[in-house]
Amino acid sequence: MEVEVRPAGPADMAGLPAIENSADEVFAAAGIVFPPGPTVIEKMIEDAAEIIVAGDPPVGFAAVEPLDGAVHLEQIAVRADLMGRGIGVRLLRAVRDRAAAAGSPGVSLLTFRNVRWNAPWYAAHGFAELPEDQWGPGIRSHWNDEIEGGLHALGPRLVMWAPTSRSAANARSTL
Repeated sequence: MEVEVRPAGPADMAGLPAIENSADEVFAAAGIVFPPGPTVIEKMIEDAAEIIVAGDPPVGFAAVEPLDGAVHLEQIAVRADLMGRGIGVRLLRAVRDRAAAAGSPGVSLLTFRNVRWNAPWYAAHGFAELPEDQWGPGIRSHWNDEIEGGLHALGPRLVMWAPTSRSAANARSTL
């Protein structure tokens, strides 16, 4: 399925929580049920995060923010009925390309360690676990917020990192 990946516009925002809710249903099959409350994308929209979407109307999105001198991928989601068609890969590639174009040394994210479409999927696309001694204050704050919010009780989490270029590989130690 070929979809255009583009910056989200104001008209796209209202439909993004439904995409997140659809994607979250897949986690239930893995025994992960997220706590009630506002969706992550609603919080990201409120915080004026950079959001890119796939499709018009959107069928997937990625939300990023600056963190510790790099780009942090807060969330990527694709409608459950369209998963496995390369939409997430295109979104992830766009995130990394945009990070590189902005001069970021790399992209960080927090994800579930043992869910096959989380850490293993990111690892297959160039991400590796970021050791705790290389976390910056922003990553540490996100980690602690996840613990307080109960996310870590749902399954083991980890921080991952992908450099935007070979020369940036060593820059992660400054995060």
